[in-house]
Amino acid sequence: MNIKKLLSLGLISVLSVGILAGCSSKDAGKEAPKTTETKKIVVGATPVPHAEFLNGFAKAKLKEKGIDLEVKEFTDYVIPNKAVAEKQLDANYFQHIPYLDDYNKENKTTLVPIGKIHAEPLAAYSNKIKNISELKSGAIIAIPNDNSNGTRALKLLQKQGLIELKDANAAIQTEKDIVKNPKNIKVKTVEAAQLPRVLGDVDVAIINGNYALESKLDTKSTLFAEDVSAIEKNVNVVVSREDNKDNPALKELVNVLKSEDAKKWLKEKYGSAVIPAN
Repeated sequence: MNIKKLLSLGLISVLSVGILAGCSSKDAGKEAPKTTETKKIVVGATPVPHAEFLNGFAKAKLKEKGIDLEVKEFTDYVIPNKAVAEKQLDANYFQHIPYLDDYNKENKTTLVPIGKIHAEPLAAYSNKIKNISELKSGAIIAIPNDNSNGTRALKLLQKQGLIELKDANAAIQTEKDIVKNPKNIKVKTVEAAQLPRVLGDVDVAIINGNYALESKLDTKSTLFAEDVSAIEKNVNVVVSREDNKDNPALKELVNVLKSEDAKKWLKEKYGSAVIPAN
């Protein structure tokens, strides 16, 4: 190869480097095109009202904020927590804190509540009367037969002035603790899930919100119901892992579920069977 060819190749190389450098210099001043990334969260929930609330209300609201919500339904109370612990779900929504505490203790997990959303209060239903003032002497009122819900039912009756309990602050109450009963009400204990089925056989039944919804009772026409302050510890929560509790998308989910629009949606959909948390 002669000297002229070498010089020519050298000149071409210099020009090529200069051109590329010039292009790089021009491109350096330009911003990379912005892309909108959709964040996805997967939340486990039981069908009513949790999954209905997530799918019917929260999903569209989160989509507006660039968050894709996928809801996986469960009818089991163990698998949703296991799935969160094993990172198969980002969060779940079906339980109250006492249940969560028991689960963590029994399974040595560290799941945490990240938002109080709603309560499913006990409420009084009747096929025979429209107002509690119509209740006759000797009426039969059915209540749940388990200690926890039975106590709540008796305290609810006391709040309505129908009975008086020996110790209103006792953790466990039964019909034997009734010390005043001006209408001579007969209290009948029934397994909680069966209460909607005995409604036609009694004057009033005190029924859990989830069982009322599953039985398609008219939850907007109850005689009376618990308020959230009476069952604060039983408020249903969104739950995640300790290492995921600060996930921005989950925080946005909680904000959406606690919004004023959400509270209005719950009231219109479920009446007194589901009460928004404070």
